[in-house]
Formats: sequence, structure tokens, C-alpha cells
Amino acid sequence: MDMIHVRAVSPPDLTDRAEAFLGGSPYVLNLIVQRGAARNPDGDSIACDVLTGAANEVLRGLRDLQVELRGSVVIEPVDMAFPGRAADGATRRLGALAGTPVWEQVEARIRSEGRYAPSFYLYLVVAGLIGSVGIVTNSQILIVGAMVVGPEYGAIVAVALGIDRGDRSMVRAGLSALGAGLLLTIAVTLLFSLLIRGFGLQSAAFERGLRPVSDLINTPNFFSFAVAGLAGVVGIVSLTEARTSALLGVFISVTTIPAAAAISVSTAFASWSEAWGSLVQLLVNISVLIVVGAVALRCQRAIWRHVAGAGKDGRA
Repeated sequence: MDMIHVRAVSPPDLTDRAEAFLGGSPYVLNLIVQRGAARNPDGDSIACDVLTGAANEVLRGLRDLQVELRGSVVIEPVDMAFPGRAADGATRRLGALAGTPVWEQVEARIRSEGRYAPSFYLYLVVAGLIGSVGIVTNSQILIVGAMVVGPEYGAIVAVALGIDRGDRSMVRAGLSALGAGLLLTIAVTLLFSLLIRGFGLQSAAFERGLRPVSDLINTPNFFSFAVAGLAGVVGIVSLTEARTSALLGVFISVTTIPAAAAISVSTAFASWSEAWGSLVQLLVNISVLIVVGAVALRCQRAIWRHVAGAGKDGRA
């Protein structure tokens, strides 16, 4: 049974209304109200469990009461719950809505990825270096490793959310972090690639021009658009449903970090056409992921609004 735990601090003058609202919902369980129990902010402590399918409506109601503005609201996932009669009945009434994403959680998850600490740039650079080694040694395993290490998808999906929400500051922050991070990655990886070339550390096959790994990266085509688009859809759906395994699949299906590494390696070895192809590949993947991510977010909201409307009509 999917549910969330809500903890709130309510100003005393709002508590009766909040209690009446929560107590009147069949999807709110285990409601506890403790008058004067909360400090910093001071107020009344309210705790309850909410079935996930009804969480958006319940949280919207608390927001309309201004509980989060004048007090605070904290949401926690519930890992396991033993269903009782009330929960079973409420779940049956929800029907298809039981699987509705909690949009506050989804956006919080995306926004947490949109914080660009120094480690964000460190991971990008390390991923680029791993990718460059994979290219010069023709190692597909290392390329996959670079894709997994790279944190760029978090910034990409944060930009997509910013576009969906019309939050220009979020879009600017994400694009700035992506631009600065990828430029830093390309610069450091270029120096590393020049070192590899200077000491002749590249594989014999790479030296002879047998470069299946880099050829795959630096030749953008229709499939580049198709894979990036499909990965963008899966990435958003996996974020809304908190499916980590599917999200990991996105990380290892789109050649963003490998393309950045290929730009540096190709430049170091004076392969200018390959460097240009890798640059195009990088820009294509990032652009498609952002656009598809923003569209997928908006479509997901519209679909679930339609499901919610149909569910209400069916229960009327």
C-alpha cells in the first residue's frame, strides 16, 4: 500500500480548519493533533498518513489554508504499512488514482538534483576522464562507466522542470552549470588526452585508426535523436515513479559525457571531423533531452489530471 507521512506545524488559528479538512478526507489515516506541541515554528503539531493517490489533493488543501506559509509541512515516504479496513476501503475508492505521482515529491526530487555543488563538477570531470580512457582503449565497459558516473542528467531534467514551470532562474542555473561543467570537463580531458598522445599510451588499434567506440559517438544521425527522445521520456517517467533501475538505464543510453570526452580526444589527436561530430552529438543529446523532458512532464500532469477527472465522475 502506497502512502506518504505528513508532518505539519499549524498556527493555532488554522488548526481547527486543518483538522476538519484532514479528518473529512477518507484518504487521510492515523490523524494526530497535538495542541501547542511544536516549537520553531511554534504552533500545533499535526501528523497523518495519506494514500499516495490522494496526496496531491490533500497537500493542495493544506496549501490553500496557508499552513505551509505560516507554519511548515514536511512529507516523508512510508516504506511499509500494514493495511487495515479503512486503508483497504479508501484504496478501492481511489481505483486508478492510487498510482498518481505526488508532484511535490517529484519536483523536490528534481530540484535536489539541480543543486550544483563542487562535487557536481568533480563527477563530470572524472566521468570525462574515464570516457577518454574508454575511447583510446576501445573499451565499451569504460564508456558505460563514464555514463553512470556523469551527473549531467540531473541538471538536464532540472532545466526541463524550469521550462515546464516557467522558472527562468532554474533554467539559467541548470544551463550555466551544464555549460561550465562540460567546458571544464572538455578542457581537463583535452590535457589528459594530450598526455596520452605524448607518451604513446593509446591502444595499437586506436593508433591504426580502428576506433569503433569513438566512431559510434562522433557520428550523429537519426538514431541519436530517437534514443535521446526515448531516454528523455523514460527518465521523466522513472523520476515520477521513483524507479531507480529505469533511471539508471537512461544514464547508460545517452552519449553526453562520452561525446564531451570524444571532443577532447579527437582534438588531441587532430581528428577535426570527429571532434565536430562529437560536438554535434553532445548538443543534440542535451537539447533533445531537455525538450522531451519538459514535454513529458507537462503530458504526465495532463494525463493524471484526466484520470483524476474521470475518477471523480465515476464516483459521482
